[in-house]
Amino acid sequence: MSNRENYVDKIRAKLNRWNAEIDKMQAKVDEAEADAKIRYQKHLDEMRAQRDDAEAKIKEIADAGDEAWDDIKVGVEKAWDGISDAFENATSRFK
Repeated sequence: MSNRENYVDKIRAKLNRWNAEIDKMQAKVDEAEADAKIRYQKHLDEMRAQRDDAEAKIKEIADAGDEAWDDIKVGVEKAWDGISDAFENATSRFK
């Protein structure tokens, strides 16, 4: 398995954990009172948007040519840090 495949697998594993977290948060939204439901739904929407951004970055890596892989990886890692921080921030608001 190539470094790129390992890298993509690592990010996909993180996304799978995020999807599980989103499912848990959706259950909280479904059980919340009306006022809390609106607030929770906003945070859940933020989490989904961050996840979608991360999925787009995975596609960018997977579609990159071998020559562009190293350059794209650097950019994706910077973007990933921001996406990950924003997701964790949104998740923390549920607790």
